This record gives sequence, structure tokens and C-alpha cells, in this order.
Amino acid sequence: MFLIKTAKVRSFEKGLYFRDGEFAGLLEKGRYWFIDPLCKVKVSVVSQRNAWFVHEDLDMIVKSGALKGHATVPDLKDYQRALVWVNGRFERVLGPGLYALWTKVCDVKIEVVDAGDVRFNHKDLNIIAKSDGVEKALNISNVEQGFAGVCFLDGVYVETFGPGQYMFWKNMGKVKVYHVDMRETVLDVSGQEIMTSDKVTLRMNAVITYRVADALKSVSVVDDSKQAVYREAQLALRAVIGTFDLDTLLTDKEKVAQDLEGTIKDRAAEFGIEVLALGIRDVILPGDMKDLMNKVIEAEKAADANLIMRREETAAMRSQANTAKLLDNNPTLMRLRELDILEKVAGNAKLNVVLGEKGLADRVVNLL
Repeated sequence: MFLIKTAKVRSFEKGLYFRDGEFAGLLEKGRYWFIDPLCKVKVSVVSQRNAWFVHEDLDMIVKSGALKGHATVPDLKDYQRALVWVNGRFERVLGPGLYALWTKVCDVKIEVVDAGDVRFNHKDLNIIAKSDGVEKALNISNVEQGFAGVCFLDGVYVETFGPGQYMFWKNMGKVKVYHVDMRETVLDVSGQEIMTSDKVTLRMNAVITYRVADALKSVSVVDDSKQAVYREAQLALRAVIGTFDLDTLLTDKEKVAQDLEGTIKDRAAEFGIEVLALGIRDVILPGDMKDLMNKVIEAEKAADANLIMRREETAAMRSQANTAKLLDNNPTLMRLRELDILEKVAGNAKLNVVLGEKGLADRVVNLL
């Protein structure tokens, strides 16, 4: 009963026929009987519903030529990669090696690409990037909006990318993409203790607005462009502020800021940075100097108030002198002035006028 072996192959299957460890051919649909007294016959039935044909003796099966017309067999070299679509859906990226995919049941499409061009570009890039296992074959770099990607291959500059998604083949060279922020950036330079030309030590806070003008310079000239801007701003503050005295520094900040901006601009441009503006935010004096300044300001304000008071008194006296001179030269105007004063007195108090004999009435009239 052990002399005869049987195998059944359905319409969607293939039979792999081995005799004495050697591949003997493919078996199509049907039922097969084998007389095998020495147990040298082996038949493996595989389904073609799964496009991927994986077998430990694949190389021997491919070499026999039996798969011709039944499967596509990509044999990828070290510099080659393959993109595989099955039934219109992207399946995976293949690295170097020998593969076989059944083509009778499944619609298989294989695209072989040259990985010697390390950057991978394809019309279906987004679909490929989302597939399972793609990270084993490709490095993916996403450059966000407002950024630039500076690409180096084996330490040599290749290209500067705009916003988007970029992919590079693994094991084909060392790829490094630096993501550079190209937007305007505000940098605080705080707590800088500086001595002015008149030997006053103060603390200053400044603000720098800058942007990256040359992405390649910003990553190749200095290791950290933001730190470099900060360092240059510190040096510029010490160099420029030391040439001004305290009064000029407090009263003409715009001039100081202009000198600072001019000092740092050229240096920052050497590593790809454009300084848009530099302003002094705070000037902080020591406690004793602050008290002294307050006393000076208080004395100046008191002197100004005293001067204004004296000026107003002089103006009032001058006006009174002019009025007296005018009244002295015009008796009628003098009489009208007297009547005006009498009217005010009568309006603010109770005034009784008693008219008696003629002489008294005349005197009252004369008074009025």
C-alpha cells in the first residue's frame, strides 16, 4: 500500500514534482499517481491565489525553466530594486535577490529601478511611502512648510529641497538631510552685563529678528546657526555699548541699535543669516545707580517747576504794571474799574444804602 502515492492539483494550484531530491517539473490541474517503492517521490501543491511563490529550492526551480509562462522571476542585482504591484495595489519594495510571483491568477506588475541614483522619485511616491516594510528599503525625509532640506551624500552636498516628501535608497551611500527653518525668527539676548564708556556697569536685554538666507551656509559654515547668531550678538553688544556713555545710551537708543545692527550684519551673512532688525529692549541699572538717577531726575524736575513758577510770577507782575499804567492815564477807565469792583462786592454781600439829607446823598453819589 506504500508503493503508490497520489496527488491532486486544482485549477488554481501548481504541483511541484521532486524525484530523488531533484526538481522534475510542474504538475498542472489533475490527479496523479506515482509508484514509489523507495520513497523518492515528493509532490508539493502550492496555491496561485497568493502571488508570492516562496520555496527553499527556488533557485533550482527557476533554473529548470519550468516557471516560464507561469510566473515572473525578477533576479535583482546589488544596485537594483523592484516595485511590486499585485491586482493594482502596491505590495512591497524588493531588495537584491531572486523572487518568483505567479501571474496566472493574480495581476502582477514589477518595475525594476536603478538604486545607483540614491534619491528615489516616483509618481506614486506617497502610496509607496505608506506601504508596510518600506522603511527596510528606503529612508524617508519629510521637509515641512517653511523649511528647506539640505542634502549631503557621503559628505558631499547634493541639493537643497523645498517642502515635500523625499526618499533615499538604503545601503547605497550615507545620506544626511538637514532641516533648516527658513522663517523669520526672534532671538532674545538677555542679561548681558556691559560697561559703558563712562565706567557705568549695566545689564542690557536685546532682541534680534533674523532669517536664514542661505540654507547651505547655515549648516556647512557653523554647527549651529542660531547659537552663532546669539554669540555674535553678545560680542557686538560689548563692542558697541562700550563706546557710548550712559546719557547717550538712555536718550538715543535708535542710534545705538543701528550701530549694533551694522556690526552684526556682515558677520552673520558669512554663515547664511540675514539680520532683519536689532533692538534694545531693556537697560537695567544697578540699585545705587538707579537711586542716584532718581535723585538727579527729581532735582531736575524741581528746578523746572521752580523756573516755571518764577516765570509765571514775572508775567503776572508785568501784567499788573501794564494795567496800573493804563488806569493812571485814563480816569474814566479807572471809574469803570471801581464800579465793576463795587458790583462784585454788592453781589456777594448784603448792602443797604440809606439816602437822607442832600449832603449825604451827594456823598454817596460821589462815592459811586
